[in-house]
Amino acid sequence: MVRNKIAIACQGGGSQTAFTAGVLKSFFKNDVHKKKQIVSLSGTSGGAVCAALAWYSLLKAAKGEVTSAEDRLESFWRDNSTQNIIEEIFNFSMVNFVQLINKGMMPEWKMSPASPIAETMVSASTLLLPRQHFYDFRGLLESYIDFQALASLVEPSSPVLVIGAADVLKGKFKKFNSRKGEIQVEAILASAAVPSVFPAVEIGKDAYWDGLFSDNPPTDELLDPDIVGKENKPDEIWVIQINPTTCESIPDTPEEIADRRNEMIGNESLFQDLKKIDMVNNFLDQGAFTEEFLVKHDYKLVCVRILEMSPELQKDLNYSTKINRSADHINRLIEDGEKQGNNFLQGLH
Repeated sequence: MVRNKIAIACQGGGSQTAFTAGVLKSFFKNDVHKKKQIVSLSGTSGGAVCAALAWYSLLKAAKGEVTSAEDRLESFWRDNSTQNIIEEIFNFSMVNFVQLINKGMMPEWKMSPASPIAETMVSASTLLLPRQHFYDFRGLLESYIDFQALASLVEPSSPVLVIGAADVLKGKFKKFNSRKGEIQVEAILASAAVPSVFPAVEIGKDAYWDGLFSDNPPTDELLDPDIVGKENKPDEIWVIQINPTTCESIPDTPEEIADRRNEMIGNESLFQDLKKIDMVNNFLDQGAFTEEFLVKHDYKLVCVRILEMSPELQKDLNYSTKINRSADHINRLIEDGEKQGNNFLQGLH
């Protein structure tokens, strides 16, 4: 039986992308990867982390590994959240510091993340934190994905992973592509390198910043045969969106303005990409192309489905919660993601 080909695109949003882990968890628990053919995944920043974990799980499953994708996703986010009182205090202090700045109650002290003072502060904080995975993001990623083994795991029939970042020096978007052997830990770190928090990630002669400056997440690229391969063009794209599209009232406090500004910037590239896909779909629906052209370029209607957080959860989130790694916060995001994922799948029937 021919299975529908789907691509899954995961938007970035810091800690809030634990929601994406919950969504993907529901997909795998409901055997979406068996009922449909997942031909590609894409992601930016925290979305890139979730997409990479899901992609790696599919590669390992194809080789007979018994660890489930849902277990890998959930375990990663549990490991990335607070687990002791010291981590709770550190996390509480960071989140409240950002909240006070956004409320205009504390001046913002600008500092380069590459400055000696910043590096000293980071080193000092690691001495206070007993668990390495709470502050060593690179080490955490490498404990869940064996990047050295990827070359032996990827087959011609494997799904494609596309990770968005921005080339700081060239001022261009970058798509790290598994078909080109570009997926290494540095690619994920590059996609998550928020300029105000992390130094640019250098790969070769290039340097990269957070994929928020790029496509968030890559979507129309998932239809490009030069990127994913002609055989991997999807019938459907499922977008897991973190930033809400609308808000109920006009933001007027400094905190509300900062929050809404971040949401709108995070959605801008996504909506532009979806508009292009919708435009091509309209051309196809109206018969704007000849049959010969359609066959040559393998053009077809593509269904785009968007999955968002529950309205109740969205109301409780703001910009500062994107750095909140409290276990309670992460658990709530995962639980809502799993619930929304189940509702999404039920709506397909």
